[in-house]
Amino acid sequence: MPKHVRKGDQVIVTQGSDRGKIGEVIRVYPKEDRVIVRGIAMRTKHLKPTQKNPQGGIYTKESAIHISNVSPVVDGKPTRVRFETKDDGSKVRVAARGGKELSVVCGPRK
Repeated sequence: MPKHVRKGDQVIVTQGSDRGKIGEVIRVYPKEDRVIVRGIAMRTKHLKPTQKNPQGGIYTKESAIHISNVSPVVDGKPTRVRFETKDDGSKVRVAARGGKELSVVCGPRK
């Protein structure tokens, strides 16, 4: 099944504690249906002092959220994604809200 978000997309979180926040997709895990979004779902980890890191401390990083809980953003609003095939045979992702072309999935056929 084709995924509606890709790396580099601006997305809005539709469910969870970060609902309504907008961020950029850093990484997509297609087998687990999860994405990592910059600045969303921040988790803290307390690190013990080690030889490599003698200071120790508190470390925060983004955690993965389910792909169904994010939607691409067009004009500041969430949108669904359609896949269309052009006359030259190329396949593109198109926003359902407004019909804006998001990206090219496959190039033109030869």
